[in-house]
Amino acid sequence: MKALVTGANGFLGSYLVRELLASGYEVTAMTRRRDDAGSLQDVRHVNGDVRNAESVEEACRGQEVVFHVAAISGIWGPWKLYHSTNTIGTRNVVESCLNQEVKKLVYTSSPSVTFGGKHQIDQNESAPYPRDWLAHYPHSKALAEQCVLDANDDKQLMTCALRPHLIWGPGDRHLIPRLIERAREGQLRRVGDGKNLVDSIFVENAALAHVQAAEAMRPGSPVCGSAYFLSQDEPVNLWAWINEILELGRVPKVTKSISYPWAWRLGYMLEAWHSIRELPGEPRMTRFLAAQLAKSHYFDISRAKEDFGYHPRVSMAEGMRRLGETLGAGDVDREVG
Repeated sequence: MKALVTGANGFLGSYLVRELLASGYEVTAMTRRRDDAGSLQDVRHVNGDVRNAESVEEACRGQEVVFHVAAISGIWGPWKLYHSTNTIGTRNVVESCLNQEVKKLVYTSSPSVTFGGKHQIDQNESAPYPRDWLAHYPHSKALAEQCVLDANDDKQLMTCALRPHLIWGPGDRHLIPRLIERAREGQLRRVGDGKNLVDSIFVENAALAHVQAAEAMRPGSPVCGSAYFLSQDEPVNLWAWINEILELGRVPKVTKSISYPWAWRLGYMLEAWHSIRELPGEPRMTRFLAAQLAKSHYFDISRAKEDFGYHPRVSMAEGMRRLGETLGAGDVDREVG
């Protein structure tokens, strides 16, 4: 089966390419720059930007299934950047799939599309999109997700959206390196009472779920036109987990804290300051980040289990052991939680 992966050089994208190859797929990897594809072996490479409809159309030619992983993530930045890449880019993918008669489209969404600043406790897919958005990233991803799900048609293009939460593991260039860097510089603070529980997902499990969802899509399948939360199915205390990661990275644990109301107010002020002064980079705190760090986020993944047989292949403990090896801290024998 011929499969296209957009954002194939990214963290999840590169693991998904390997999972597809191991499952016998003929893979085409789409990356924005030619040198981005250097680490991907045994695949066909195409260069292009999802914002460019013509390059997406060419990449989709002859494909049977498309995994749309490419996106701009983050807590700050201009709406135009997020909308053009995440929303318009996804629309280009959908239209190209239809034009090229691709049969299946699996879209990598985010649980943040349902986040409005409150606790998400054992939340399932019936949760609506919020009325107000705390950041451009989840807003642009929600618009893209809706575009993908609305396009579902058993006779033309079968689609689904997957919402993996806090993807982590060896090779991560964003989440874990940023945590370690901020802790090393003494800039990391616990937000809230430190009791919030969160779901996460080991990157190999996220890649596996994408392949399982694609293979379960057929006319009449409940997967078609549906969105799914994905996780390890093992909620952990966020700050205990962060401290364990920091210990693996051999940097000091988080000991200082800030209340959630104060972090929210600080985020509001810094957002305003950055906007007024048009400062480069992102604020050290935003309202979205404060809420993400202080609230619980864990999900009911029963539908993913029932509809396409998802179960984590790599446990939390095993994933932490592998992460520890890459961070140079040896084996991890402790339970996370």
